[in-house]
Amino acid sequence: MVMKVYGPVRAACPQRVLACLLEKGVEFEVVHVDLDSGEHKRPDFLLRHPFGQVPIIEDGDFRLFESRAIIRYIAVKYEEQGPNLLGKSLEEKAVVDQWLEVEAHNFNELVFTMVMQLVILPRMGERGDLALVDACERKLEKVFDVYEQRLSKSRYLAGDLFTLADLSHLPATRYLVNEAGMRHLIVERKSVNAWWEDISNRAAWKKVMELAS
Repeated sequence: MVMKVYGPVRAACPQRVLACLLEKGVEFEVVHVDLDSGEHKRPDFLLRHPFGQVPIIEDGDFRLFESRAIIRYIAVKYEEQGPNLLGKSLEEKAVVDQWLEVEAHNFNELVFTMVMQLVILPRMGERGDLALVDACERKLEKVFDVYEQRLSKSRYLAGDLFTLADLSHLPATRYLVNEAGMRHLIVERKSVNAWWEDISNRAAWKKVMELAS
C-alpha cells in the first residue's frame, strides 16, 4: 500500500518527509492540505493531527505526525533499501540523533523565526520585526560557527556519510538561502558552504524542488 503524506509540497516540514521517501525510493502519494484556507484546523483534519499541523503520514493502518519522527520511522522501516540514513554502529546512530536534536532546537527555531519575519508576514501584508531578525541572525552565526568547526573535520554532520542529520536541514536552509536572502551565512563559511552545495544537489532533494515548483 502506498504511503500517504498529508501536507502542501511547498511547506518545509512536508519537504523533510518527501526528501526522506525519495532518498529511500519509497512510493508515496501526496494529499494536499490547504493551509491558507485553514484546512489543517478543521475537525476532520484534527482527527488525524490533534495539533492541526503538517505533515502526517498514513502507512496502511499506521498514522504518524511530526516530521522528524516520520523520517526516523521511514529510515528504520526501509533500512535495507537505499542509502543508510541512520548510521551503522550504536555510536554512529547516537551521533545522528545528536545532530537531529541540534537541528531541531538550535537551528530550525532561529531560521523559522527569521523566515516568518522576512517572508511570511510580508506576504500577509504585515511588517516583520527586523530587530528580532537581527537578534536571530547573530545567534545563528554562532550556530554556523559550530557547524563550520564540525564540518572542517567530517564531510557530513554525523561523519563521512549523508544521514538524517543532514537531510533534516534541507528545507529550512533552502528558505534561509533563497527566500530570506541570508545566503551569506552559508557562503562565508568554507566547510558549511561545501556541505550545503553537496546536500542540496542530491537527486532526491532536486526532485522535491521539482515537485514544489
